Amino acid sequence: MSRVVKRTGKGIGVAPGTLIHVGNKINENVHMTMFEYSEESFQEKTLYQVEEAFALKENPTVKWINVDAIDKVEIIEKIGNEFKLHPLMLEDILNTAQRPKFDDYDDYLYIVLKMLYYNEKSNEITSEQVSFVLVPNYVFSLQEFEGDVFENVRERLRSGKRNIRKTGPDYLVYALIDAIVDSYFAVIEKIADKIDNLEAELIDKPDKDVLKDIHSLKREIIFLRNSIWPLREVINSLIRSDSPLIDENIVLYLRDVYDHTIQIIDTIEIYREILANMQETYISSLSNRTNEIMKILTIFSAIFIPLTFLAGVYGMNFRYLPELEWRIGYGLFWIISIAVAFFMLRYFRKKKWL
Repeated sequence: MSRVVKRTGKGIGVAPGTLIHVGNKINENVHMTMFEYSEESFQEKTLYQVEEAFALKENPTVKWINVDAIDKVEIIEKIGNEFKLHPLMLEDILNTAQRPKFDDYDDYLYIVLKMLYYNEKSNEITSEQVSFVLVPNYVFSLQEFEGDVFENVRERLRSGKRNIRKTGPDYLVYALIDAIVDSYFAVIEKIADKIDNLEAELIDKPDKDVLKDIHSLKREIIFLRNSIWPLREVINSLIRSDSPLIDENIVLYLRDVYDHTIQIIDTIEIYREILANMQETYISSLSNRTNEIMKILTIFSAIFIPLTFLAGVYGMNFRYLPELEWRIGYGLFWIISIAVAFFMLRYFRKKKWL
């Protein structure tokens, strides 16, 4: 899946609030589930029509409706008409290039986040936009495609553990946001493993492939930062919100999510610095290797300079060179040449140039 949602031209110039899906169409079929619960009751079912959830509007139970295909505009439009949701909010749900944000519409709340996975096959991070709409007794979670990180929340609802059924829809929204934030830690761990492997490669074999991996990982970190950094503002806005849809007791839980978000952001910033230092280390090691090569070449050149001088002297085309008549002249030349080279090598070792 592409990390950057490519906006299509069909949304340009249309009136604000026009419901047009912007993003990649992934689902052929719509998958909708509903969890209806209270302290005494629980029901889980698959919805074939979204209107099935509207029939329970008068029930005081909490209803969680999860829709796994936001590219189906008619479903979003039906939800908006039933609960009188603002057209601009519906437009934001359909636009998968949204920045994480929180909007308070008095009678209902809208939250959009990025749900992140680490794709083992492609060895990269996959992003999915998730929108939450909180209305009295209802929570709508609207996803791009099927599959999420909410299975633990579902199990808690099925088992009734930790008093989740005793709380209202605001606690359910907190639990879903918390599940998304917790999933970020798994992604961060994968990034940490990749950084550790890169550091080992950088020390053992600092070649061009390592530099390519460093640049790729830096893009991953930037992508993570852009996806998670605005979440701090979202959680902070929820904490400070005076909406009657959020109970004061939920604020304590939201502060815990806020702390986790800050921890993740701090970790990302640390990884950015590590990667920047790794890039500098690569450049330094490359420069050191070049210097070592140049030093060896310079030493060899320095050794051959006097030998070249001797060879040049006795290679001159003068008719009379006394040494040319010596019987031992050729051997003496080699003895002198080897002695000069040996002396220079010892001198370089003494100076610790070798």
